[in-house]
Amino acid sequence: MTATYETQRAALAQVVAIPVTPFAQDGTVDLGTHRALLRRLLDGGVRTLTPGGNTGEFYALTPEERRTVTESTVEEAGDRAAVLVGVGHDVPTAVASARHARALGATMVMVHQPVHPYVSEGGWLDYHRAVAESVPELGVVPYIRDARLPGARLAELADVCPNVIGVKYAVPDAARFAAFARDAGFERFVWVAGLAEPYAPSYFSAGATGFTSGLVNVAPTLSLTMIETLRSGDYPAAMKVWERIRRFEELRAADGSANNVTVVKEALASLGLCRREVRPPSRELSASERSEVAAIAAGWPL
Repeated sequence: MTATYETQRAALAQVVAIPVTPFAQDGTVDLGTHRALLRRLLDGGVRTLTPGGNTGEFYALTPEERRTVTESTVEEAGDRAAVLVGVGHDVPTAVASARHARALGATMVMVHQPVHPYVSEGGWLDYHRAVAESVPELGVVPYIRDARLPGARLAELADVCPNVIGVKYAVPDAARFAAFARDAGFERFVWVAGLAEPYAPSYFSAGATGFTSGLVNVAPTLSLTMIETLRSGDYPAAMKVWERIRRFEELRAADGSANNVTVVKEALASLGLCRREVRPPSRELSASERSEVAAIAAGWPL
């Protein structure tokens, strides 16, 4: 393990923020607001940023917009935060995005779960190997959402690609996560709870040391408090934070997470930080839903 990988591993054992992508009135990416939101995260103490995450509407952005958001994030982060760039789509696109991230100075890439109706175990390995081998200098983090994938496949990937250093595990089953991690080789990877604060306590109890967050866009203090309590083993204190964010996260998770991004943007809009617009297939909230989200956000430490 190189010193560079150790630095990257440490950056994953954090609140891994997934910034939103704000849109201007004409529907284009609002880069000025994007940078302001990034500065708010950095000033709030966030030290790992993921442009091109699902809370950033990765699949609703054009290729040029994804590149622009990545560039904006790397520039704004400077030496204040590590940047974990989300990449995906077809293999050539994922590879080109990873190389673009490397050229900008990002230190890691997160490989989205392949979007394809027919994903074999061997094909999953080949997909990730193609990306990892194209950027051996970067830490690579598979984003795992498929409960069928066995831990042995991840171990096989890491055997041939030592830059696969962490895992964003987003299967909503803490027991399966614990088994997967141990089958893959628990000490080989940094385990990031990929379902954010609602699952962080249970996943930390099974060995996760970081978690992703969309909520952190709204209330960085709450996310950072939760990880500190989990690091110290104070699960009762962590669950107090969990209770404070519970309804917000329930709204995000409802109806198969249909409003996952919308709720975050609505909270930011209620605070005057960005516009509420999202792109299809997401949708804006109803008036009653907006009121509830605004009331929740107003009661949090900002």
